[in-house]
Amino acid sequence: MRGRTAIIVDDGLATGATATAAVRSVRREDPARVIVAVPVCATQTAATLRREVDEVVCLGEYEDFHAVGLYYDDFAPVPDAEVHELIARSRHAPLGR
Repeated sequence: MRGRTAIIVDDGLATGATATAAVRSVRREDPARVIVAVPVCATQTAATLRREVDEVVCLGEYEDFHAVGLYYDDFAPVPDAEVHELIARSRHAPLGR
């Protein structure tokens, strides 16, 4: 990752502990930039995380944030095999898709 932009994606930030651990792990690889992208987050957590990264992209920041799963209609876990398949397919997708 040296010199590249690392984008860490999560389903949401409640405490930010997992995202912070991921950021610190990625930072050891010396990327040029680190961005965290999430659909929902607690306002205070995003503010704290912004001190660790170059950018936090969050579609919805909420002061009264209780749990990530409350913002989803379906918060069932995604099997690892499905994630691997989606990543593999994305490598062959035309740019911009």
